[in-house]
Amino acid sequence: MILRKKKTQTYKKRTGWKDKIPSFGFRKYKKIFFPILFLFLVGFLVGSYLFILKDIPKVTSIGSANSPQSSKIYDRNKELLYTIYAQRNQTHIPLKEIPDNVQHATIAIEDKDFYHHGAIDMRGITRALYANTFQGDFQGGSTITQQLVKNSLLTHERTITRKVKEIILSFIVEGLYSKDQILEMYLNKVSYGGTAYGVEAASQTYFGKRAKDLTLAESAFIAGLPEAPSVYSPFGARPDLGKQRQDEILNAMRDQGYITEEELKDAKKEKLTFSEFQNEIKAPHFVFYIKDLLTQKYGEAVVEQGGLEVITTLDLKIQEMAQEAVATEVAKLERNNVTNGAAVVTDPGTGEILAMVGSKDFFDTENDGNVNVTIAMRQPGSSIKPINYATGLINGYTTSSPIIDDRTCFPNPGGKAYCPVNYDGKFHGVTQMRDALANSYNIPAVKMLKANGIDSFIATASAMGITTFTSPERYGLSLTLGGGEVRMIDMAQAFGVFANLGYKVDLQPILKVTDKTGEILEEYEPPDKPIERGEKVIPEGVAFIISDILQDNAARTPAFGSNSPLKIDGFPVSVKTGTTNDYRDNWTVGYTPSYAVVVWVGNNDNTPMRGVVSGISGAAPIWNKIMTNLLEESDPEPLRQPSSVVGRTVCADSGLIPENEGSCPTKYEYFLKDSLPKVGGSPRQKFFFDTTSWKLAKEGQTENVEEREEVVVTDITGDNYCTTCPRPEPSPAPES
Repeated sequence: MILRKKKTQTYKKRTGWKDKIPSFGFRKYKKIFFPILFLFLVGFLVGSYLFILKDIPKVTSIGSANSPQSSKIYDRNKELLYTIYAQRNQTHIPLKEIPDNVQHATIAIEDKDFYHHGAIDMRGITRALYANTFQGDFQGGSTITQQLVKNSLLTHERTITRKVKEIILSFIVEGLYSKDQILEMYLNKVSYGGTAYGVEAASQTYFGKRAKDLTLAESAFIAGLPEAPSVYSPFGARPDLGKQRQDEILNAMRDQGYITEEELKDAKKEKLTFSEFQNEIKAPHFVFYIKDLLTQKYGEAVVEQGGLEVITTLDLKIQEMAQEAVATEVAKLERNNVTNGAAVVTDPGTGEILAMVGSKDFFDTENDGNVNVTIAMRQPGSSIKPINYATGLINGYTTSSPIIDDRTCFPNPGGKAYCPVNYDGKFHGVTQMRDALANSYNIPAVKMLKANGIDSFIATASAMGITTFTSPERYGLSLTLGGGEVRMIDMAQAFGVFANLGYKVDLQPILKVTDKTGEILEEYEPPDKPIERGEKVIPEGVAFIISDILQDNAARTPAFGSNSPLKIDGFPVSVKTGTTNDYRDNWTVGYTPSYAVVVWVGNNDNTPMRGVVSGISGAAPIWNKIMTNLLEESDPEPLRQPSSVVGRTVCADSGLIPENEGSCPTKYEYFLKDSLPKVGGSPRQKFFFDTTSWKLAKEGQTENVEEREEVVVTDITGDNYCTTCPRPEPSPAPES
């Protein structure tokens, strides 16, 4: 027995696990390995405690989250415009009093597998990660439990530490509370926007009723708010987004079996009637514009609960004056089927937004008054033409380059030829840039765009601040007549470039933001001159010439009269009107070195106006009233001619510098020094003419042909026009 035991022990010793595994020097370092391992584990546990677990809140405090602090938005003179979260409106109600539709809508859109997973949902996280990474579709993967923990126990900082805490606390909450209790806490604590916390406060705030009385349509709308209350709010700048969110939730409820197809259709048809906005607010469109900008930068929680103090660029006196001008003048246009108007006032040199009137009345629910038209997409009509002509000057054309205003059709491959017409229904023969732009003739503008090229025009517009023109392939030659959509604030930005002699200064709506501790989060110091802050995007000579044309009252008199609303007595002001062909949008855009004013009138539902033709009976009176008020205590600011611009006398028809005095009718015009017209005058030459039209005879034509010595002008597109020939009786312009 003794021998066998020793043999067995010897065998075990010889074939033990230590003999089978290479030591890699283990025996040599085994005396220090375990102490190092022990120290590592201790360090890990201490680090985890210090950086993650030390400050982890008690789950029992889930009902006593930190009270939010109100944020305040002021104008530039610290006049209070709006208070965000004056107090926390929150009423706790048991789950049994919360309608099933609210519960189901919330689960359907926030966490469809809420009752089937634990604290976290690995499938949801995987699904969100895939969508975010490979589909470019941002999705959240947090469960309702995680959202409850985040909103009630933690801050909204986006750090790994905070996320780890959130997951740990979510498991603890799931261990202590039932799913129904978690859902009840969530529905009573989550923010639904403004001061409304919980579904009961939200129901009272948005619909003026108890939560138990909400309809299916109202329940779906309420359930969509927590993701982004300011974005989906019916009181915000884009109430249509809230409706889209509601539809998305109703579809999810149908897909997940909570409602039938018939209930879905009935809910989508139901018109939601919201309670009147109760919090006192001044300049509401501007306030919500500011709130959206802050939310994008700092997040919803910081803006609505972080106690921010926001000093904006708005001047409340200018705002109220502009609001009154819009409201009173739009009221006069009722017979023209005009129900709305909007205005933006900026300081071009600093980029500061001084006034933003998004509609005639923010609270006009019948006409969607809460929609902020100043940031909406609208067609600009002819008000976009100055950028087209500026592009022409940049491309080497001059103010005297002839442009023939005659019946012209432009080929349209695959479709009907494009034949633009002028608003007065007439043709004006040989024109040059000053008369064509000042009188807003359409045919010369289209020819200018054809000569420039659409891509060149879009490049200039984009450089000047028009953000909504995309690839040139999307547009045709009607782009210069307003065929592409723009935003009013972008037009203020672009025309500010003209006012700044070529410098673009980005629009600035905010001067200073401080947090609840007084720390400055951002601050804008306005420059004394545009050159100190702006980017030079067009030559100063181009900006000067366009501005000079737009303030030339004599040049625009044939179309607008000598005493139109575009004239501000005693002040040189550059101004352009625009009306779309379908009469849905009517604009006036004007500026001095100190102020840019953009005005629009029309209807939010895009129904056409009646009798508003050239801008002088629509937006122009509003523009005149605002600009007159702005300038009444100012000194006139004449244009400063840059050294790159010179004046020359040229022939009024050919645009050339006359060789001999008296050889042609003349006019005085401004030019860029490096783009002067040639010397040549308007000599008579022999041509063969068609005696029925007095146009140049076609090649090979033999009938109705006569050789005459006349003055023939060739324009920027190669069209010819005889300025001295007898003219046949004009025929009416074709229908547009």
